[in-house]
Amino acid sequence: MSVNGNKPGIEPLGARVLLKPVEQEDRTSSGLYLPETAKEKPQMAVVIAVGDDEDIKLKVDDKVLFAKYSGTEVSYQGQTYLLMDVSDVLARIVS
Repeated sequence: MSVNGNKPGIEPLGARVLLKPVEQEDRTSSGLYLPETAKEKPQMAVVIAVGDDEDIKLKVDDKVLFAKYSGTEVSYQGQTYLLMDVSDVLARIVS
């Protein structure tokens, strides 16, 4: 299991990953503020921790894309994370 410097205290098991969703902007490009109800669920996240399965090809700090409504939302110490099977991750963002 790998965890970055901000240890959340959650250790995924098996072929699971712990993700920190990247939140959508509060404003549009023209400067209008969006209410919470108009925001879409995030589909991009940063890998915080990976399980102990040797076949996982993701690393801590990778940016990934995942399907809407996949994974299990977990709140821990005031932070919101997503815990999901690595097979639910659609792609790694390479920049």
